[in-house]
Amino acid sequence: MRLFLAEKPSMGRELANCLAGPKHVRDGYIETAEGIVTWAYGHILTQWMPEDYDEKYRRWRAEDLPIVPREWRLQPAKGATKQFRLVARLLKEADEIVHAGDPDREGQLLVDEILEYVGNTRPVRRILLNALDEASIRAALADLRDNRDFSPLRDSALARSRADWLMGLNLSRAYTLRARRGGHLRAVFPVGRVKTPTLALVVRREREIRNFVPQEYFLLKVRLAAEAGEFVARWQPREEQAGLDSEGRLIRREVGEEVLARCEAAGTGVVSQVERRRKHEPPPLPLSLSALQVLAGKRYGYAPQQVLEAAQQLYERKYTTYPRSDCEYLPENQHAAAGRILANLAQAGSEELAAGAAGADASLRSRAWNDAKITAHHAIIPTTVLCPTASLTPLQRHMYELIARAYIAQFYPNYQYEQTKLQVTLAEELFTAGGRVDLAAGWKALYRKDAADEETKEKETDEVGGSLPKVRKGAKVAYRSGEAVAKTTKAPSRFTPSTLLDAMKKIHRYVADEKLKKQLREVAGIGTEATRATIIQELVSRKFMRETGKKKYLTPTAQAEVLIDMLPDALTYPDETAKWEERLAQMSAGEDSLRAFLEDQEDYVRALVAMANDDIGRGAAPARRAGRGTAVGTCPRCGKALVLREGKFGAFYGCTGYPGCRYTAEAQGARNAPAVSPAPTAGGTAAAATGTAGDYPCVRCGEGHFVWTGTRWQCSRYPACHTVSADADGRPAASIGRRKG
Repeated sequence: MRLFLAEKPSMGRELANCLAGPKHVRDGYIETAEGIVTWAYGHILTQWMPEDYDEKYRRWRAEDLPIVPREWRLQPAKGATKQFRLVARLLKEADEIVHAGDPDREGQLLVDEILEYVGNTRPVRRILLNALDEASIRAALADLRDNRDFSPLRDSALARSRADWLMGLNLSRAYTLRARRGGHLRAVFPVGRVKTPTLALVVRREREIRNFVPQEYFLLKVRLAAEAGEFVARWQPREEQAGLDSEGRLIRREVGEEVLARCEAAGTGVVSQVERRRKHEPPPLPLSLSALQVLAGKRYGYAPQQVLEAAQQLYERKYTTYPRSDCEYLPENQHAAAGRILANLAQAGSEELAAGAAGADASLRSRAWNDAKITAHHAIIPTTVLCPTASLTPLQRHMYELIARAYIAQFYPNYQYEQTKLQVTLAEELFTAGGRVDLAAGWKALYRKDAADEETKEKETDEVGGSLPKVRKGAKVAYRSGEAVAKTTKAPSRFTPSTLLDAMKKIHRYVADEKLKKQLREVAGIGTEATRATIIQELVSRKFMRETGKKKYLTPTAQAEVLIDMLPDALTYPDETAKWEERLAQMSAGEDSLRAFLEDQEDYVRALVAMANDDIGRGAAPARRAGRGTAVGTCPRCGKALVLREGKFGAFYGCTGYPGCRYTAEAQGARNAPAVSPAPTAGGTAAAATGTAGDYPCVRCGEGHFVWTGTRWQCSRYPACHTVSADADGRPAASIGRRKG
């Protein structure tokens, strides 16, 4: 008996519909003449939690960290036990198994882990279902692969899953306990391989905005006259020009006015360079999930999770292909379906799509058709199933139209234009002008109907006009007028869910190491197509970010800033995470091993836990363990008695001066605790317990330093800088693990 094991019920039903009958629907599976189809519910097996390995881990204690399983264990997920038992029974009865998980690394893992859990020894084939329409399923059934060919993909998913466990559970415990030792008694700080650097992007952006000081600058423009007509040119100052800021902007108006006065006095200039080029621009590639999420966010304001859900619904209704794709290319053999897909789009009930399909040439083959660029799946495109757009919700219709338009564009010619660049020397100063003339609209005809469409807008250049007069090198031009146009620098924009998702995908822009930035330019970012939206949504739901305004700008909460300030740069900058992601990609290609990756990950977690615990042994705990409520020493901050108390995460020592004094220290089991350190000196200017004033630079402004106020650490530039920090045994928690200088 052949058993098809699908990732989810909807996929199983569509697969069964394409198998020969008769068909009998049973509880949890479908019988067909070609075999039985059953399914999981996503990850039907889950990893053991720390307390499953040892009951002592139920309590959070620093001395137990890091927790590293000697043997990784799984268990059936809650609510899925019945289906798992059914699947396990059917697997034992099968002669051959067809793995029908989603065509990505998670889909590969969630079926493989079931097979490994039950000890399967039967042969396993792999079906890759990039779409659920009948034609695509039948083509996939005719092209079954050996499942062993996909073991590197499985290993990369398993490595990601175990790395997330190691980092998430260990570091969340380590830094929550550290926060509690610093006075944040009720906080629970989740730390994750991807979520933490993502949150840090938002925190740093908010601080850039908060500390931004607008600066006025000036652009010098002159109107010049040639024989064939007038044009506007912009001044290009020399590097050594007086009156410029570090970015090369003119900040002294009088300097600009002096330049214009000299130009007027000179009267004429010379065209020193003419460059005309005929250029071709190919159509934009079809959409990956992240490209669709970014585009839908910019155009309609949809959140990434909304886009993912709508794309999944279109996929399950067979109107579009697999949605969780990170690929923007198409297999070359798929081009044969172009005529049928375009014909369906012409009849879908959308005027825009009908007009686009009518002008498409199905014989054209754009750069998108490239087998060498295909991974486990291809770009999201319409299927051969006719989609009546009137039956869709507004959200679904918008997603379908964006997907379809990007597909239609592949059958339009390149956009062609002539670009002209001029350089003029006038009064010994250099001025430039640029312009372009459209020669053939090509694929851009599909996008110009929507003037607000952001995806094809040009970047700011020196092109101040649509076209320039015909001039030759050496021709003279006359000065007509000039002006110093006042501009003001603008603060960077806050992230929205869609732009934050784009930043996660293009993470090389945000790494701190310039060498690594170049190396990671080709990395697919942090997180995956399927997880990025969920991570952003989780940070909002757990009150680490807020969405504000109509555009849902993301702002960090106070606890987000506390968390990021407490963590070392290794966790808050994306450098390390991006390198791990690169290794996962290499593993998917068979170029790295699961064992080597996890060994390195374990060492990495041990080092980070040690950093979290580096305050223990330097005055963090009182002299001995005692009964609850027993005075065990004096508070290093205010001098009052310390007593043993019980909290959510176990025993701790707290000051009897609470809430006026929030000093706490973790109770370190039965071992003797080190002596307590003296309190920071009140007043904010004298030496602290573990350093002198100035030892701890402000992590936000970088200009001031932390000083002790008697109740908290505060930036010495207050009120210009409002940065505050909890105390971590005589020094600001925010300064621990930070970069110096």
